[in-house]
Amino acid sequence: VQLQASGGGLVQAGGSLSLSCAASGRTFSEYTVGWFRQAPGKEREFVALISWSGLSIAYGDSVKGRFTIARDNAKKTVTLRMNNLKPEDTAVYYCAASTGVPVSRKPDEYDDWGQGTLVTVSS
Repeated sequence: VQLQASGGGLVQAGGSLSLSCAASGRTFSEYTVGWFRQAPGKEREFVALISWSGLSIAYGDSVKGRFTIARDNAKKTVTLRMNNLKPEDTAVYYCAASTGVPVSRKPDEYDDWGQGTLVTVSS
């Protein structure tokens, strides 16, 4: 599956952004989709995931309670709503797809990746 992330930008601390991951391919509904982020000089970090059915959802500890992930299989999109953004949320955000079972927070378990979208949160 091919993925394209969009929606990044510059926002002040406390603000909100919505990221979108658009997929192409006939089997999108079979994939778990995850969001990861990578800040300069840091390792790629798990942000959130949603299973193909939407029944399994997980968040990284640093974003829990502020970010919400959702998917629309008919539109082949996954969105990440980010509220109460903090400067430490600044990173390039990637969406990725996995057919692995069970769902995983590990980047190595994801086969297909989008190109990334930059989120910058100013203080």
